[in-house]
Amino acid sequence: MCPNQMKCLPFSAGLFVAIGVACLSSLPVNAQQAETKPPVVVQPGAPGEATRTLPSSTKPELPSSSAADVQFMQGMIMHHAQAVEMTDLIESHTDNKELRSLGARIGKSQADEIKFMQRWLAARGAPVSMAMHMHGMNMSSHQKLMPGMLTAKQMEALEKAKGKEFDHLFLTGMIQHHNGALVMVKDLFDTAGAGQDGELFNFATDVDSGQRAEIRIMQTMLGEKPQEEKR
Repeated sequence: MCPNQMKCLPFSAGLFVAIGVACLSSLPVNAQQAETKPPVVVQPGAPGEATRTLPSSTKPELPSSSAADVQFMQGMIMHHAQAVEMTDLIESHTDNKELRSLGARIGKSQADEIKFMQRWLAARGAPVSMAMHMHGMNMSSHQKLMPGMLTAKQMEALEKAKGKEFDHLFLTGMIQHHNGALVMVKDLFDTAGAGQDGELFNFATDVDSGQRAEIRIMQTMLGEKPQEEKR
């Protein structure tokens, strides 16, 4: 036991402080060492095979996309753009609150989906729009390749209509438009090797289910009995 406690206390306290400072001063060094440690990239092996450790410089690669995937996205951008154009007419052409609510939802969702499709194409180095001229076809004939799109004559009639006439033309036209999108999704999945990209698969199935639901809503608004779904 220390013969003079008053003299021992400063020594002990100083020792603990010195140890504490030494420990604290070592923390940044250890943290820095941990930060500079190269990451480990592990590639899972195929069934029955071991995993592989890859170089830290390994960069992730996007899954390969088929020509049909790219054409689907490019075509759907054009398809969605016309739907947004149709919904933009609602505010100045009708006071129908139910139709305004539906149109706002369709316009917002399809505008957001256009941005997604543009990002998807850009990430894969593909143009976001189809060529204006393809095998000698002009734009008007090219549009016919997109199922369900309204013709120039139908769009002109929609633009001129007001009130209940507009409501009817909009609903029948958008049902036609949505059914065309369902055909595009079906054609994608019917094409060998297409639709395998995870993001595209999820998007296309969401388009299918979402537009089927909106078709039923619009049929009800028209006073029609929703048709039995065909997949």
